[in-house]
Amino acid sequence: MRLRRRRFGQLMILGSAVAAVEGFSSRVSGAGLLAGGEDAVGVSLRVNGQSYPLQIDPRVSLLDALRERLGLTGSKKGCDRGQCGACTVLVNGRRVNSCLTLAIMHQDDQITTIEGLARGEQLHPVQAAFIAHDGFQCGYCTPGQIMSAVGLLSEGHAHSDSEVRELMSGNICRCGAYPNIVAAIQDVRGST
Repeated sequence: MRLRRRRFGQLMILGSAVAAVEGFSSRVSGAGLLAGGEDAVGVSLRVNGQSYPLQIDPRVSLLDALRERLGLTGSKKGCDRGQCGACTVLVNGRRVNSCLTLAIMHQDDQITTIEGLARGEQLHPVQAAFIAHDGFQCGYCTPGQIMSAVGLLSEGHAHSDSEVRELMSGNICRCGAYPNIVAAIQDVRGST
C-alpha cells in the first residue's frame, strides 16, 4: 500500500495522540497508585468489621482502595467529584463520599459499605424498605442511596418528607425514583 506524505503524517499524529491518551488515562485511573510502588505506605483499613492491611500510594482514594484492592464493588464510581453520592459509605457512622477522601486518612476508623449492612440473609431494614417501596430503578445509585439513608436515619434529623429530600440531596438518582426513596426512608423511620 502506497502512503502519501500527508496521510503518513496524519497516521503518525493519530498514533502519538492515542499513545498519549492511553498513558494519561492509566496514570489518572490510579491503577499504578493502587499497586504500591516506591511511594507505597502501609495502612490497615477496618471495613465491615474486618481489618485489611494494604500497601498503597498515599494518594489513593478510599473508593479506589475499596473497589480495586478489596474487591468491594458495591460503592460505585459515578462522578468521582463528590457530586452524585454513588460512592457513599459510612465512616464511624457518618455519611462520606469515598471518592473525596484518601484511604490513609481512615487508619483507625470503622468503615461500612453496602456489603456490610445485611446480616447473612437478613437485610438491613433500609435495604428491605427500598425493595418494598421500589426505591431503585436501574440500581446504579442504590448502594449510595441506601448508605446515605442509613446515615441519615442514625443522625435523627429528618422527620418530614421535605427534610428527607433536603438531607438526601447529595445523592442523585438519574432514573427519578425520589418519591419511592423518600417513602422507604420514612417507612423505616416510622418503624424505629
